Amino acid sequence: MVFLCETKLSGREMRTVRTKFDGYEGMEVDSVGRSGGLTFWWKKGIRCDFVSASVPYMDFVIREEGGDWRVTGFYGWPAVADHHLSWQLLRILGRHSSLPWICIGDYNEILYANEMKGGQWAQWQMNNFREAVDDCGLVDVRYEGYSFTWDNGQAGVDNRQCRIDRVMVNSEWFDKFPYARLIHLSREWSDHSSIKLISDRREEGGQGRRRFRFEQVWVGEAGSEEAVRRGFERGGWDMMTALRESAEELQA
Repeated sequence: MVFLCETKLSGREMRTVRTKFDGYEGMEVDSVGRSGGLTFWWKKGIRCDFVSASVPYMDFVIREEGGDWRVTGFYGWPAVADHHLSWQLLRILGRHSSLPWICIGDYNEILYANEMKGGQWAQWQMNNFREAVDDCGLVDVRYEGYSFTWDNGQAGVDNRQCRIDRVMVNSEWFDKFPYARLIHLSREWSDHSSIKLISDRREEGGQGRRRFRFEQVWVGEAGSEEAVRRGFERGGWDMMTALRESAEELQA
């Protein structure tokens, strides 16, 4: 599946682009003039049911034998003064369904100060985003690659970079795809990096993930405290991510 935001194209123009890629179906949201515009594609054969869409989002349910799940493409309002509309919408979407949920897109906001390079970011902006994410029960999918997904293209002291493109999921989605990982691809022609989600259900050659349980024996085991420390360093400031990383370190 492919989600593109800020296409700056009408739905008709975007459909013309899609016809050049054989094997895909999709839907589009018109740009407003040459601002915004969304499109969501899926491979033919995937049962993808449309739920709703508007200028800042597209919402679908994927039908599978193993159980349905939900995918939302999200584009946050660019202007800081309108960010509260983004978080209001995110909360509304979060209440729409109890299905396993993945929300992917450009949120035009960062969660933590270490997700930016150059310039300054107001703490209240990050706090508001974090509160909305917590209210929706969402957590980050761990990523590989360069830390920042947007670059303003300026040189030297005027350069600004940040991580505003991300994939967030609820715990039910993680249970379906326990080995999911996100890759930040190289930035080529855009000011944004493309991000690629690999939604593996099991490790290569493995039998799937067993649910993590803390073993009392780890308390006195040499190296267990160091393993937890490494997990929290890798997980950053997000508690759920840090705990998941710590669990993997302890089981390694």
